[in-house]
Parts: sequence; C-alpha cells; structure tokens
Amino acid sequence: MAGRERVLRMSVELPLWRALAGYRVLTMLYALGLCVTSYDQFTRPWIAIGYDAVLAVWTLATLPRVRGAATCTRGFLAADLAIALAGVLLTAFADSHQRIAGGPTLPTIWTGGAVLAFAVKGGWRWAAVASTAVAAANLVERGQLARDTLHSLILVWVASIGIGYVVEVARASERTLARALEIQAATRERERLARDIHDSVLQILAMVKRRGTALGGEAAELGRLAGEQEVALRTLVAGGLLPVARTAEDTAVPVGATPGPAYGEDPYGEGPDGAGPVDLRTLLAPFARDGVSLAEPGAPVPLPPAAARELAAAVGAALDNVRRHAGDAARAWILVEDEPADILVTVRDDGPGIPEGRLAEAEGEGRLGVAQSIRGRLRDLGGSAELISVPGQGTEVELKIPKGAVTARGKKAERR
Repeated sequence: MAGRERVLRMSVELPLWRALAGYRVLTMLYALGLCVTSYDQFTRPWIAIGYDAVLAVWTLATLPRVRGAATCTRGFLAADLAIALAGVLLTAFADSHQRIAGGPTLPTIWTGGAVLAFAVKGGWRWAAVASTAVAAANLVERGQLARDTLHSLILVWVASIGIGYVVEVARASERTLARALEIQAATRERERLARDIHDSVLQILAMVKRRGTALGGEAAELGRLAGEQEVALRTLVAGGLLPVARTAEDTAVPVGATPGPAYGEDPYGEGPDGAGPVDLRTLLAPFARDGVSLAEPGAPVPLPPAAARELAAAVGAALDNVRRHAGDAARAWILVEDEPADILVTVRDDGPGIPEGRLAEAEGEGRLGVAQSIRGRLRDLGGSAELISVPGQGTEVELKIPKGAVTARGKKAERR
C-alpha cells in the first residue's frame, strides 16, 4: 500500500485539479469585468448582472469541490454544466441580436472550465458529452453557425477530449506503476526472508542431513527426513523467484557469523536500541582465525548498524563458500578499504576456483548462496558484489558499498 500512496502523492491529476480551480476563478473574474465594462450596451443589463452574481457565488462556493475526483461528484458536474448552459442561453435575452452574432456569451470562457472538469473526472468520453452540450447551446443562442462560433466549438471539443484522453492514459500508467512498486516491495521482502532462512534453518537442515548420512542407522533416516524438509523449505522460499531446488546442499553463513537484519527491519536505519553507526571492523574481527587473514584500516569504518551486519553476513557467506568448495586447507584473505567514495571489502582465497558456468547452474538449482546471501544483500544496500574466479587460481569476491547510497538511504529511512 505504501507504493500506491506514493503514486497518489505524485499523481498527475492533482496539478490538473489545482489548475482547473485557478482557471475557474480567473475566468469568473473575466466574465465579471466584461459585464461591468459592457453594462450600458446590454438591452437587459439586470439579467447579465444577476447571472454574473450567481456565477461568482457558485464559483467561489464550489472551490472545495474542485480538489479531486472524490469531491467532484457527478451531481456537482451536472449542476456546474447546467449553470454554464443557462448563461449561454440567457445571453439571447440580455443582449441585442447584433451583439450576440459576434460577441461573447455571459459566462464567456468560464464554460470551458465546466467542460474540462468533465474531462479530468471521467476522461475523453465525458468531455465529448459535455462539449457537445455546450456546442448545442451556443448554436441555439446564436441561431446560426458562424465561422467564429465553429472555431470556438472545435477548440473546446479538441481541448477537452485531448485532456480527457491524457488523463485516462496517466491513470493507467499510475495504476501500473503502483502495482510495480507493490511487486518490487514484496519481492525485496521475500528475498530478505529467503536470506534469513538460508543463513539459519537451511544451514542446520543441511548439516543434519550430512551428519546423519555419515553416521548411518537411525541417524541416516533422520538425515533423510531433514534433507526432505530442506528441499521443501527451499522450494517455498524460492517460489516465484527461482526454480525448485534439486539438491539438499547449499552454501550458508558459518556458525558465529553476524546475521543480517530481522525480517522487515530497515538495513539503513539505526539499531533497535537507537545506537549510532558501528565500526565495520568489529563485526569482521571474529572471522580472523587459522587460515583467514584480516587486513583493515587503522581508523574506524563507520556504517549504520543493520547495513554493517548485512555486509558482515555477506563476508561470512563468502568465507563459508571457501570452506565448502576449497576445503579446510585453503587460505582466505579479507581486505577492508575505506575509500573516499566507497567502502570495499575483498574476500580472496587460494582454492581451485569456480568452473565456468557453475554459478549459473547453481542459481538454476535454487542455490541462494551467491545470488541472495551475497549479491542480494549488496544490492539491497545500494552496492554491488563482483565475483572473479579463474580455475586453478582461486576466487575473489569484491563487495562495494557507495557511501553516498548508504547515507541517502539512511536519511530516507529517518524521514519515514
């Protein structure tokens, strides 16, 4: 629903309604001024004065109505058009035949506002009906189809129908945009939930399956059941995003890794305790152990708490890939760089590398390790994850977060 509210706030209809309200007031003042300056030329000036007084009161009293489609009801539109038509027809009683043939009607161009209200409210079909009624009233009032009259009527027709069509197209576009925003928000939440499940439940189920198979006996049956549950859960999480998984093995964040934000938590806001930025180095320090070296700047690397946890979880997922696919004997290096515009974290190993096409195959099988736990996290942070691997020469994962993107998203979260 937030997506729809955002689209409504930037709707093209709102400025149209404001412009229509201004148009009605200005054309009402023009009609009054024309009546006052031509008072002595009317054959029955009291009719013109009386109508213009009603027109002024109606225009000012109904300004709150011309604020949006909800307040501009069909009854109001009908009454508004009736006042416009009445003014056109009363012109024949208030003025002479000579002036009627080439002069303006009592409401003058205020009539166009009544027609445009139909266009903005109901589209080009409503505009066509209203403009046709105005054209008929003008023909009755003038008694003939003069060139100037024809030009004015065609202008009203074209303008009102054109605006009505534009409004219909804009509404269709806004509905499409609102739906797209809803789908995008739902997809992002689904991906975040998938990462959380991948980093916890799926890891445990995969471990139970492997240990049970290794132990045999009743433990093997328990491992088999755990593997079935893992596949079922993976299918549920990947529904609508990835094909059904065909294997129970997957990469996961190692035990002790810092988890990402909870489901629905903003990764750019402050932590639940309202604390300020945290030093990324403190979250990456636990990864430094036998076989893993950490190189970091001498100064703190501040990030919003949840964003730092997401980045640390992505590093954990990359290290777990090293352990799983390169073996316990492989060495890994973590390099943290605090550059003026970006924060870079590079994870490199000396393993056998990734065969060409293996990542695409893994994503096709529903494996979320690289696609979600690494790339998905960095994408949500406004950053990127680049993976470079040459068979026989190890793998390098470069995680980059633009400082401007994190700052801008953090301020946006605070405004919300």
